[in-house]
Amino acid sequence: MNDGNTPGTFGDRVRYYRDRAGMTRSVLGELCGRSAEWVKAIETGRLLMPRLQLLIRLAEILDVTDLGDLTGEQRITSTVYGRRRHEQIDRIAAGVVDYPFVSRDQEPVLPATLAANVSQAWMVWHGSPQHRSAVATILPRLLQDARISARLLEGPDRRAALVALAQVYHLVQLYLSFQPVPHLILLAGDRAMLAAQEADDPQAVAAAAWYMNHVYRDAGEAAEARIDLAHHAAAELRPDDSEQDRSLWGLLHLAIALSYAKTGHRGDAERHWDHADRAARSLSAHHPWLLFGRETVDAYAVTMYADLTDAHEAVRQADRLALTMPSATRRSFHTIEIARAYHLKREPLAVVHLLNRAYAIAPDTIAYNLFTRAVVQELVTVGGATVREDARELARKLPLDPVA
Repeated sequence: MNDGNTPGTFGDRVRYYRDRAGMTRSVLGELCGRSAEWVKAIETGRLLMPRLQLLIRLAEILDVTDLGDLTGEQRITSTVYGRRRHEQIDRIAAGVVDYPFVSRDQEPVLPATLAANVSQAWMVWHGSPQHRSAVATILPRLLQDARISARLLEGPDRRAALVALAQVYHLVQLYLSFQPVPHLILLAGDRAMLAAQEADDPQAVAAAAWYMNHVYRDAGEAAEARIDLAHHAAAELRPDDSEQDRSLWGLLHLAIALSYAKTGHRGDAERHWDHADRAARSLSAHHPWLLFGRETVDAYAVTMYADLTDAHEAVRQADRLALTMPSATRRSFHTIEIARAYHLKREPLAVVHLLNRAYAIAPDTIAYNLFTRAVVQELVTVGGATVREDARELARKLPLDPVA
């Protein structure tokens, strides 16, 4: 239990227990799968308290038996560590875990029709401010149609159906993201990759590798595995012969850059971001549903430098952006990432302003975002008078737990 001698803030307590253990920042960072700069950012308050899984890991490494001794007065609340559940999640989950039995007298959906329906679903996901609710109405039927068609069709038609099925699973992954069902997200990602591999389609495999990278990066796990996966998938593409291949090749190098940034390897992150940037600059148009292009690469530079805890560079990259990409979902997400950069710079007025802008673009994106839910609660409870009321109003809109 707390002996009354430990400091008050979370960062101060991490430093206290690190010093007590005789560890350098580099050692602690390495044991956590992070960098020394990440530990410094935690200790100086530039980064929020990490999510529960990593918090428990920190306590184990620092030999802190009572998690409350590490967190102090900064309570671990369901608002910060809990994940919001969409009202249709049980229906989507049932479709994911179901194994439909198909009889030979059933009629498959023809590949061209299936592809058109999947394309329409992507338009719904990118175009609707309430994209989770909108896509939830069509996902169960689309998933069933794609799985049945992949079972009944043969030859090239079956491979086309499998490519469509992989994309449906990507939509399932996106729908389930930031919700308390990590096992289903992993299951959907695994099934997407299996469908892409069974289709023997390198482009489908590359897309599946991109989304698997998202899954593992968000969980803070399997850094080496996700980087290897992206490298293997990129090696199957022909970027010099096909613009579509070049687009996916660039996307995978962007995935690698983001994974390296998450673990604090700046040089590797910047090197692969440069590969992605060169690929994006050579394209005549962005990818139709992955939306890879110059604006996407530039926007993810903010994420990369925020993960590297370089607030100055993250904000400098943000100042170059004018988010015009044809996706409300993406525009809202990248606006949140810009807010995260300003949070690193300790500029709460800019953070609240940007989060309100993200809410206006796509409420469904910000309502499930874990950074948003954590930082808004933080500003409600410990923010200055100039931002506290705006934070309370945003908390009501999201909504978070009852706000005082």
